[in-house]
Amino acid sequence: MIHIFLKEFNSFLNSLIGYLVVGVFLIAMGLLMWVFPDSSVLRDGYANMDTLFLVGPYIFIFLVPAITMRSFAEERKLGTLELLMTKPLSEADVVLGKFLAAFLLVIISLALTLIYYFVLSYLGNPEGNIDAPGVMGSYVGMILLGGVFCSIGILASSLTSNQIVSFIVAAFFCFIFYSGFDSVASLFNDGESSLLVKQFGIVYHYESISKGLIDSRDLVYFLGVGGILLLFTKVVLSSRSW
Repeated sequence: MIHIFLKEFNSFLNSLIGYLVVGVFLIAMGLLMWVFPDSSVLRDGYANMDTLFLVGPYIFIFLVPAITMRSFAEERKLGTLELLMTKPLSEADVVLGKFLAAFLLVIISLALTLIYYFVLSYLGNPEGNIDAPGVMGSYVGMILLGGVFCSIGILASSLTSNQIVSFIVAAFFCFIFYSGFDSVASLFNDGESSLLVKQFGIVYHYESISKGLIDSRDLVYFLGVGGILLLFTKVVLSSRSW
């Protein structure tokens, strides 16, 4: 697994993909938080990072599939997937190695936005007047969200040899998992049914963690969904010999 992880992560660093993803995310969030008047933190005069945590997931819907789209699709297209599977590695090793490489790139992208937190903390009146627990909880939520999106992207990439198809499928399902269940829940008049449907979606659990209170049920949801998606990816790879 470590060999696959290092190989995949180095491939990000040796190509434009990794730098483009990190650069686009930082530039987009920087413009939204500091420049665009409708979302700028300078407009309202409050030291908060709501823009990052409200808009960031929608940017991830497109950026994470861009990271993962080549994971297995390129291997299938070049015919190197069969060669990879002949090595003394299990399907689980390959899946986890590729997942962790993509996930690390997502974490690095988020970690670099911490500079916004320190700037806002410095600009606060008095200095440090920012909801630190809420911000840290939101960062945990974003990391878990990125993990689920990486799992979706890895699964989508394992289903096709076309990177564009992989990107579109992954972006579609990232959107469905993130806000699709909330949209369906709004169709129910019954509050209990609406809440039940919402709990299947990411937004419900993401917003819960973003309040700064990390509930074990939310952690189980993110880890469970990500694990199931990676298990499906392993099944897809195993089916090559069926």
